[in-house]
Amino acid sequence: MGRPYAVVVFDFDGTLADTFPWFCSVINGVARRYRFRQIDPAEIEALRGLSARALIRELGVPAWKLPFITRHMHRLAARDIHAIELFPDIRHMLRKLDEAGITLAIVSSNSEANIRQVLGPCAARVRHYACGASMFGKAKRLRAVMRKAGLNGGVIYVGDELRDQEAAEAAGCDFAAVSWGYTRRDVLAANQPDALFEHPGDVLDATCPAEL
Repeated sequence: MGRPYAVVVFDFDGTLADTFPWFCSVINGVARRYRFRQIDPAEIEALRGLSARALIRELGVPAWKLPFITRHMHRLAARDIHAIELFPDIRHMLRKLDEAGITLAIVSSNSEANIRQVLGPCAARVRHYACGASMFGKAKRLRAVMRKAGLNGGVIYVGDELRDQEAAEAAGCDFAAVSWGYTRRDVLAANQPDALFEHPGDVLDATCPAEL
């Protein structure tokens, strides 16, 4: 790492926004509604070590239910949007990247309306939004953003889950994992991302060191 990037694409949940506590507060209600296994608080740390596909299998969620569950989660997030906040220093990071001339984008399974509301004034710094992706449909959205943003420099996708890395590899761009999101740090590190960030400030150092 350490080379300049023209485009930095972010995941949202667990990367920019601290949504994991909210997720834990609603998931068992969703499980009762859609009839899959509820989560015991004692097993949360172990489940954070699973990929999205493995988690779905563990909870017994049929694939055909995923679109319905996703839409329901979007509605719950909109209802509880006041309880969802960005991680500390995210606003500063986005501002510095934008001021350095880097194109910012977001590829997320969450809805654009929810994301914009949480970002607040920072939403204007993001040039491209590709939101509402299916659980395993981020690669297609990421490729679309790369086409729109142009490829006059490097592109990196920053996320907190193994499926984010899979999407980046499928789209043909670099991937950086963040240690503060949904998936445990040790699991992310074992999958050998191009970078593993411990703090939002690390994103600045890795993507545009010359400018900053």
